[in-house]
Amino acid sequence: MDEKILKDRTKQLGIAIVKEINKLPRSLAAEVIAKKLVRSGTSIGLTYQAASRAKSKPDMIDELKVVRDECNETIYWLDLLTETGLVTSYQVADVYKEAGEILAEIASSIKTLRNHKTVNKKSQNK
Repeated sequence: MDEKILKDRTKQLGIAIVKEINKLPRSLAAEVIAKKLVRSGTSIGLTYQAASRAKSKPDMIDELKVVRDECNETIYWLDLLTETGLVTSYQVADVYKEAGEILAEIASSIKTLRNHKTVNKKSQNK
């Protein structure tokens, strides 16, 4: 996927998460989960931007691993919101779907970068 498109998607995901958090019911549990969710969900876009500015492939892979971890954490908090009944799965379906798609894209990018690194090492050894 185009880097510019993914930058925009990760930023839009953060914005969507902030909007969903503002709809949560007022309770201690919702407040605690909301803080965790907004941190991980907005970190995805910021860390992806850092990855896109990485000076080397190993640095990019390391940053993308953080993006992957933040996506996983975001999905976890969304699951917790729905499984505790604070929201319905329908309410967060779009955000959940987008986080999953971004996670898949990032995982694919990491794999591609790792494979490219391995291929380059093999051709240098010949």
